[in-house]
Amino acid sequence: MAETLTPTALTLKDIAREAGVSLATVDRVLHNRPGVRPDTVRRVKAAIERNSFQPHVAAAELARGRARRFAFVMPSGPNPFMQQIEAYLGEMAAWLAARRLSVETVATDVFNPSALAASLEALSGDCDGVAVVALDHPGVRAAINDLVDAGTKVVTLVSDVPSSRRHHYVGIDNIAAGRTAGALVGRLVGQRSGKVAIVAGSQGLRDHAERIFGFNQVMATEFPDLSVLPVLEGRDEDDRSEQLLGRLLRSHADIVGLYNVGAGTQGVAKALSEAGRDKQVVFVGHDVTALTRRLLLQGVMDAAISQNPGHEARAAVRVLLALARGEPILREQEKIRIDIVMRDNLP
Repeated sequence: MAETLTPTALTLKDIAREAGVSLATVDRVLHNRPGVRPDTVRRVKAAIERNSFQPHVAAAELARGRARRFAFVMPSGPNPFMQQIEAYLGEMAAWLAARRLSVETVATDVFNPSALAASLEALSGDCDGVAVVALDHPGVRAAINDLVDAGTKVVTLVSDVPSSRRHHYVGIDNIAAGRTAGALVGRLVGQRSGKVAIVAGSQGLRDHAERIFGFNQVMATEFPDLSVLPVLEGRDEDDRSEQLLGRLLRSHADIVGLYNVGAGTQGVAKALSEAGRDKQVVFVGHDVTALTRRLLLQGVMDAAISQNPGHEARAAVRVLLALARGEPILREQEKIRIDIVMRDNLP
């Protein structure tokens, strides 16, 4: 099921109406002409800033004669981080309107390559640009390549498919994120020896696979007293993650560390609590959400590796727009960075 945000493009008349002035006054303010009282200038500029209105951009897009359509193919299900990205897309309504853009979100099972490929194929010839949270699978790669061949601009979001012909990847360096998680778990475990559990959504997701790779690199080279157990694949689902980890905890009394690679965080935390080990096992995961914030404050979770969902949403749209216009991508602006968040530095 898709949800489309198609705000009407803002005009100078809209700004004049909101500021309570005439169209001529707005024009004088925009061109720095004399004869406008300072408080009126401030009011007009405030209306322009509040609506992210850029008259030159708007005029150019209106002259083009056709609105552009972008689609964001996102995971179905209650993934808090992905929901944050979608919420930020909604907050961009005024910015999108000024550029005559509409954004459609398409929910699909990204863990099912056939379903994901079908969702991408259904967008062929229907969109100017597509951002997709992608599974690294031959069928998905082929669907991305078909979109590119049809003239659609494609960016991968959060999880990459580098072997495809996608135009750009928007997301963090996931190997570095995994290495950071490994360093955190190893240092917080301290002098104890024992086993470390990993819960992932799917190793078919490139971001999860790369995080696991980075994590194992650090474990193997820097913390030889810690033994990493085989990866549990919870499909980012709370119930499944809880069941898998619960069984593992019952089988291994010597688990001292845990890395949750993706979502399913509530299930992971519940399994730890029900086993009575929520204060014994070092728990490192990803993203600052209402849930991870609460778990950090309670001391159940020790650290979260955070990426900025608002930046990712804005970057994906800006990159698609630059590609559609044939403009250069401002790579430093669109680079997504990570932060380490613990209870004492919660934003």
